[in-house]
Amino acid sequence: MKRAVMLFAVVAACLAAAADDVPLNRQQARVSPAWITDGVMYQMWLRAFTPEGTLKAAAARLPHVAGAGVTIIYLSPICLMDDDMDKTHWAPRQRKTDNPRNPYRIKDYWEVDPEFGTKDDLRAFVKEAHRLGMRVLLDLVYLHCGPTAGIIQEHPEFMKRGADGKLQYAQWGFPAIEFANPALREYFWKNMEYWVREFDVDGYRCDVADGIPLDFWEEGRARIEKIKADVGMLAEGSRKGNQLKAFDLCYGWWGLIKEWHDAAALRKSWTRMKDERPRNGAKFIRFLENHDLVQDEGTNRLDKVWGLPYIDAVLVSVFTLDGVPFLYNGQEFADVSRNSLYAQWPIDWTAAATPAGKARYALCQKLSALRKAEPALTRGETVWLDNDRPAEVLSYMRVSGDDRILTVVNLTGVPVKVSLKGVEAAFDSLITRGVTGEPQKGLELDAYGYFVGKQR
Repeated sequence: MKRAVMLFAVVAACLAAAADDVPLNRQQARVSPAWITDGVMYQMWLRAFTPEGTLKAAAARLPHVAGAGVTIIYLSPICLMDDDMDKTHWAPRQRKTDNPRNPYRIKDYWEVDPEFGTKDDLRAFVKEAHRLGMRVLLDLVYLHCGPTAGIIQEHPEFMKRGADGKLQYAQWGFPAIEFANPALREYFWKNMEYWVREFDVDGYRCDVADGIPLDFWEEGRARIEKIKADVGMLAEGSRKGNQLKAFDLCYGWWGLIKEWHDAAALRKSWTRMKDERPRNGAKFIRFLENHDLVQDEGTNRLDKVWGLPYIDAVLVSVFTLDGVPFLYNGQEFADVSRNSLYAQWPIDWTAAATPAGKARYALCQKLSALRKAEPALTRGETVWLDNDRPAEVLSYMRVSGDDRILTVVNLTGVPVKVSLKGVEAAFDSLITRGVTGEPQKGLELDAYGYFVGKQR
């Protein structure tokens, strides 16, 4: 019997070693909950989402968000922020302000910051989102903490320290947390369990996820799945093994701003990322804006920089490519208000009633409804189609069984004529703008024109 047990252990170890040797692109990504793969995500930055900047005010606006077709709310950090006034340990862009309170510089991981409301407000927010058919992800910030965080005094062994015993600092100048300490891991795993168990949240967006050991996230997910079986996890990162066990989605940073100006470069990036990651649909959020890209200095709102027609065309691709489409505060009504990480500069809700705001909202509704109606857009394979304008025009098919959904998008501000290779059947148009012709014979696309159709 002992020999049999030993033989089994040896065989198991060999199989495990063999699995480790299998290239990532031949391994299987985890199977994710349908609400993730079929979803439309919305980042809610509370300081800008409403004039009040609170959970209670945000909850009152949730019907508007749900009405655009959103099914997942990613709620930016709500934990108690550090209020230390020593600018030495403020983020570089924060030093240009007088506000010490950075949502990504946490003082207490177990408390809701009074700026946003109370724990009861958070419970009510999640309950209202669920009533409207939306899930809620909280933002976890575990790589670092604030300089006066409770864990520094209560658990000094949780912090990274030099040979002299002094604190070491992570990116952005914040105190770094020591994940080699098993007790620290246990502390944060319990924190992950707490927000799921006590507030019924549906999972997490994990800040700077690639800076934290992957096995920490894998165990954390296993633990919260015991509380809620269908939790979801989004990694702010692109580590190639993220989606084997821990995460359902990654940022990947694919298609970041500059690549939306070059269809060929965007296709090349997509192909590279697919080829080096696990099979069975390694998944990414597809986005144009988030809190890092939309802030008080820098590119800011792309509807203002690029213009509404261009953003509409890109959103058509964001919603019809593989992955999960991602909208940011007010993007669903083409808001162009300046945002800040540190100041309460609200989005302009009056813009939702303008012709431009109504048109964008209607487009988001149509695209969200199309994803829901056509399984090929959420489960189908992405097949890129060659065309004779590869730098200007995106063209690809989503294929699921006999279903074929074709997308063609002109990323330029001038009209183009384009011929698609390998398209012989006729297509019924689903969503179009500025298009004449037929896909199998050739299309003429106005500036930022697009065609989405289903094969007959």
